Amino acid sequence: MKKKVYVPLAADILHEGHLNILKIASGYGKVIVGLLTDAAIIQYKNLPFFDYDQRFKIVSNLKLVDEVIPQDSWDYKKILNIIRPDFFVHGDDWKEGVQAKIRLEVIRQLKKWKGKLIEPRYFKNISKNYKKKILEIGITPDQRKMKLKRLLKVKKIIRILESHSALSSMIIENANVNKNGKLLQFDGIWSSSLADSTLKGKPDNQSVDYSQRINYLNDTIDTSLKPIIFDGDNGGRLEHLAYLVKNLEKIGVSALVLEDKKGLKINSLFQDQSKSFQDKVTEFCKKIKLAINSRISKNFMIIARIESLILGKSIKDALYRANKYSAAGADAILIHSKEKTPKQIFQFAKIFKKSKFYKPLVAIPSTYSSTYEKELIRHDFKIVIYANHLLRASYKAMYDSAKRILINQRTFEIEKNITPIDEIISLIKQ
Repeated sequence: MKKKVYVPLAADILHEGHLNILKIASGYGKVIVGLLTDAAIIQYKNLPFFDYDQRFKIVSNLKLVDEVIPQDSWDYKKILNIIRPDFFVHGDDWKEGVQAKIRLEVIRQLKKWKGKLIEPRYFKNISKNYKKKILEIGITPDQRKMKLKRLLKVKKIIRILESHSALSSMIIENANVNKNGKLLQFDGIWSSSLADSTLKGKPDNQSVDYSQRINYLNDTIDTSLKPIIFDGDNGGRLEHLAYLVKNLEKIGVSALVLEDKKGLKINSLFQDQSKSFQDKVTEFCKKIKLAINSRISKNFMIIARIESLILGKSIKDALYRANKYSAAGADAILIHSKEKTPKQIFQFAKIFKKSKFYKPLVAIPSTYSSTYEKELIRHDFKIVIYANHLLRASYKAMYDSAKRILINQRTFEIEKNITPIDEIISLIKQ
């Protein structure tokens, strides 16, 4: 009887490093691949380009593989005790870093039945280089578009950050932190009407039309593989909404947010909302249905943004609208508030959770900024949008630098606080 050999793989981008490990593993016996699920991968790495089913089909058809099973965690204790393999094969790259503790636990488990750990030499940076190539080439609109729905299935909360330029999109693409052995990163990009208007020196009242804003997205698409959520304000004229949906979907945007205000837009964070008017529920439902019927794929999400609390109306009114918008086909509900605490939106979430029309909830904590993501998760929010923070950070940094140059009449004093020019130049491939 052949001995059992367990090989954990993500196998997102199958390359010679993977094949080398599988070839070595096949020399020890029957190769069982524990294929990491999307939910497992996202704990330590980016969402894979290919979903689990696609990766399963690829790995299952490799001659070196005898069996493929799902590995739903980076903790191998459970699966090892079920399979009790004679050999566990893993590249030697996990001896240091966040996986070092996982390695020690694998060794402890294998000792129970005298199993052996085999660690072939890891092909350094090979996956990183392939992913860099993919970023240079780009991905298809369909691949980008479906990412948001895939993330909804595997993450407790999806972290979205505003981008207002190609440079800020690069920051969102690459910013990450290892905290307590887990990867923290931004999952997607918010295409903000406020940011787009501000960069043009215009008020946030739809002075910058959709065609201009969609053109800006080409820079984002060139510099990031993250899914994009588009701030659509009220969607404009009903007759034009279908074209907006089709244009966004065509370039790979994952979601369109429509707010239930009508008339000339006034930014929701202004205290004076006396000239703001909320759309009739029946009319906004028509807008949602039109957007839904205009899309090609259900992977393109329509998110209904409720402004009741912004306009001083009751939670009851917001809940009524949430149920109606959800029944009309909205894929998610963004409940907006300008209060200093999340008390209102948490009350809303508690009641809406019980509704038969419940849909994933979205929060924009611009005014209740002291709220931790874990609190949002506890109250069933699935998406958090940091809607204007890179724009605000860049303005302050630039303004402070400009003043200090005037004061000192040279730049020496600010050099230690700004990025070296050679680092800026090296960001872009020449």
